[in-house]
Amino acid sequence: MDKVLFSSKKDDWETPTDLFDDLNKKFKFDLDACADDSNHKLSNYYSESNSCLERDWHGNVFMNPPYGRSIYQFIQKAYEEHLRDENRFIVMLIPSRTDTKYWHDFIQDKAVVKFIRGRLKFEVDGVPRDAAPFPSCLVVYGF
Repeated sequence: MDKVLFSSKKDDWETPTDLFDDLNKKFKFDLDACADDSNHKLSNYYSESNSCLERDWHGNVFMNPPYGRSIYQFIQKAYEEHLRDENRFIVMLIPSRTDTKYWHDFIQDKAVVKFIRGRLKFEVDGVPRDAAPFPSCLVVYGF
């Protein structure tokens, strides 16, 4: 078992390639809003040093934000970007935490939500690891 996946110090979870590829076929993403040099899924991406929180987003956007306490800021930014331009898709892969403030402030009754059956096997350096210790969902703005 990969202990790093169960560490409370981990808040970045690399999107499973197969899941991203399926989503990209449907939504044709222009931007990977929360990535880094080792895990970006598109050539156009924002990283921690080039923060998506400080920039406007353009086109269809995929976002797998850090899952720590800062997640509220990222989901708020996605919602605000949706309001800025409702004629595009913003798709987020996030933990399914329906009891949180951000869920009620920015997701419930504001987006389409698809709950993912089972637990995702996030990747480390492109290699699938043990299943995540939490359920996940897709949140889509733009429908």
